[in-house]
Amino acid sequence: QVQLQESGPGLVKPSQTLSLTCQVSGAPITAPYSIWNWVRQSPGKGLEWIVESHYSGVTKYNPSLKSRTSISTDTSKNQFILLLSSVVPEDTGIYYCSNWDVWGQGTQVSVVS
Repeated sequence: QVQLQESGPGLVKPSQTLSLTCQVSGAPITAPYSIWNWVRQSPGKGLEWIVESHYSGVTKYNPSLKSRTSISTDTSKNQFILLLSSVVPEDTGIYYCSNWDVWGQGTQVSVVS
């Protein structure tokens, strides 16, 4: 069965680039019909979808975050990586990776100067 595990720095400073990794086990990230997502939940807010990467190579972005977001894959490690540039305190929250059926436990990110 598929399992997902997020990892990241925990603390980042404003204007820096946040890098988060999702380790996938139980299935190759290149498997047909696979879809990999990043979602976050900021304090006092609901879940916010960030980006979705399809096995076909198509990537979809939340329009409000698109200019600061990129997603990549490392097939040798079976990981997919989120980069969020120019972070601000409002980017603080718990970040999750998911294929919509399975979710990681989330990783806390705090943007503090």
